[in-house]
Formats: sequence, structure tokens, C-alpha cells
Amino acid sequence: MAKKDFYEILGVAKGASDEDIKKAYRRLAMKHHPDRNEGNKDAEARFKEAKEAYEILSDPQKKALYDQYGHAGVDAAAGAGQGHGGGRGGFHGGAQQGQGFDDMFGMFGDIFGGGRGRGGSGQAQARRGSDLQYNMQVTLEEAVHGVAKQINVPTYVNCKTCKGSGAKKDSSKTTCSTCHGQGAVRMQQGFFSVQQTCPTCHGAGQVIKDPCDSCRGSGRQHETKKLSVKIPAGVDNGDRIRLAGEGEAGEQGAPAGDLYVQIHVQEHPMFKREESDLYCEVPISFTMACIGGELEIPTLDGKVKLKIPAETQSDKVFRLRGKGVKPLRGGATGDLLCRIVVETPVHLTKAQKELLQQFEQSLVDGKNHNPKSAGWFENVKKFFKG
Repeated sequence: MAKKDFYEILGVAKGASDEDIKKAYRRLAMKHHPDRNEGNKDAEARFKEAKEAYEILSDPQKKALYDQYGHAGVDAAAGAGQGHGGGRGGFHGGAQQGQGFDDMFGMFGDIFGGGRGRGGSGQAQARRGSDLQYNMQVTLEEAVHGVAKQINVPTYVNCKTCKGSGAKKDSSKTTCSTCHGQGAVRMQQGFFSVQQTCPTCHGAGQVIKDPCDSCRGSGRQHETKKLSVKIPAGVDNGDRIRLAGEGEAGEQGAPAGDLYVQIHVQEHPMFKREESDLYCEVPISFTMACIGGELEIPTLDGKVKLKIPAETQSDKVFRLRGKGVKPLRGGATGDLLCRIVVETPVHLTKAQKELLQQFEQSLVDGKNHNPKSAGWFENVKKFFKG
């Protein structure tokens, strides 16, 4: 079967620059990499094709042979090269023959986000401690007004014996012999090369000759920390509060991670919150709805008077300005919106029912006492007439 053209596989022209060839390969490698297409045989085959094409076209000598003689030229060169020195596989540490970890062969670290935690100088950096999350339940009142709470967080802290160094007193660290202080090693199989954290020093670049007995060289101990958390006024459900440096301690004296307090506001029996406004239902009697009256309405800041006008209908909303929530990130305080619910009397006695019937009969005086009802029945008539 005839082999595919390498330029066609990468989707570039024959005169494409090295940079264009590299970009094309990166794009195909990201799209068809086996880690992103588990179980997809077609993607695996395309990835291998792209890798083979790039291996030839990125090498000036192989590319020249391919351009002049096609596949026959590179196949012959490959056959002639077998049996000569220079192993194709194996385990390589640190810098080898002047090659750093950021050379072209480590491109998959860039493509798939494989950062190695080192600075531009190539020196290994200590691994920062993990971030933690604490789920905190607060009442609506606490969320609106703010509160300070004590919490207990199980975490890792710096070892008190070795002060986080991981080494016994008067003991020192030595450069890792596997990665030569780089904190990472390179696994290479022919063209394909992947960098990974050094298995000996776990990325630290140094090893402890005489580890601390208390923490066994990790520099950390498990402990439950008691912290005071200030919840600012105006927080809402889903907000997070960051406590810098209150996460897990890093290994061997590395900086600690952060603690994120996730806010969960409990449901309130009376109020519901939507952004900076509060909502509540206010039940009133049939009589008050007819003739009006005055009610004491609870708010999160105390009681207020609410005047109910005569002939108030159900679902009427009254707005109490400034009785809502002061937003955490600034802005005007919200309002309290009270929705009126007219209650129908229940458990009526016979005498009460007779009084209501008399009242109903008294309404038949030619006046429109029920404007909504009259309008609804008129629409019903029109509907059935078609």
C-alpha cells in the first residue's frame, strides 16, 4: 500500500517553514492524542501518522532526503542507521549533553499544560501546599449583616520538630542524583519525548540524607486548626472567601496553600432573596382586604408598619424601600417586596355562612363590586361564541 505524503498528513505545503510545520503538528497532536481519544483507533492511527511526518520534516537531513527521493530516501537512511550506537529508548535525568528541559522535544508539556513548577533558571521550586475548601452554612440574617465564626479545619501544618524542613537537626539536603537538581526527568523513545516529575526527589531537586523522625522527611504533620472566619455583610449563596496561607502546608518548608470558605445560605422561613432584594408573602383577612387596615411587618432590621388600602386584591405587591440587602460589592441597598395573599375564611359556623349569603345578596345593587370577575365572565362568553 502506498504511503501518504508527509506534507499532506500535516496539511502544509511542500515549501512550508519549520515554524508552520511545527504548528501544524502541534494542532494535530492535540486533536488526536490518545489521552484525549481513549479507545479511538482512528485517532491513534492519525496521531502516529502525524508524529512520523513531523519526525521526518523537522529534521533538515531527513527532510532533504524525503524532498528528493520520497519515502524511499528516508527508509533507506533509516535502514543504514540501524545497528549503530546511540540507544533509542531509556531513562534520562536532568540536563543531558547540554540539552535543557525546555527544548523542542518537550513540547507536550506545553501542549497539555504540563508545568514543572520551576523558574526560568531551571532550578526546582518547592511544591506549594494544596488549597482546601470548607463549606459553611449561614443563616440569611448572618449573610445580610455579617458574622464571625470559629471553624475547625483538618489539614497539614509545618512539622514542629524540624520547622518544616523535613531534616533532622544539623542535617542537610543534597542534590538529587537522578535529576541533577532539575526536579524532572525525561522519558525518550526515539523522537517522542515526555518530561515528568523526578521519582526520586518528587520534584524538589534535593533529597534529605537524614530525615526528621516526627514527619519522616515530609516536613508536615496532620493537625486540626481552629480558625476565626469573618463573613462580610452582604455575602450570597455560592460566594467564596479566600484565606491566604491557611491551606495545607507545603512539603519541606514550601509555602502553604489557601483555604476557600464556600458560603451556603440556609432557606429562611419567611424571606427569599434575589440579589439585593428580599421577598415575602403577607396574608391578610378578607375583611382587611375589603376595608383596609394596618399591619406590623417584620424585616431583617426590625418591625415596620404597612398600610393596607381598602379594596386591596390578592397578589398586590408593596415595596418597602431600603429594607433589603446591602450588596457585598457596593451599590444601593435593595428593597423588601411584600406580596399580599387574601385568605378565605375557613371552619365557618352556620350563622357565619348565613351572614355571608346576606352580604352576597346585598352586592346585587347594580354596582360593579367584582370588576375582575365581571371581565372574566365576559371573556368566557366571547370564547364559547367563537
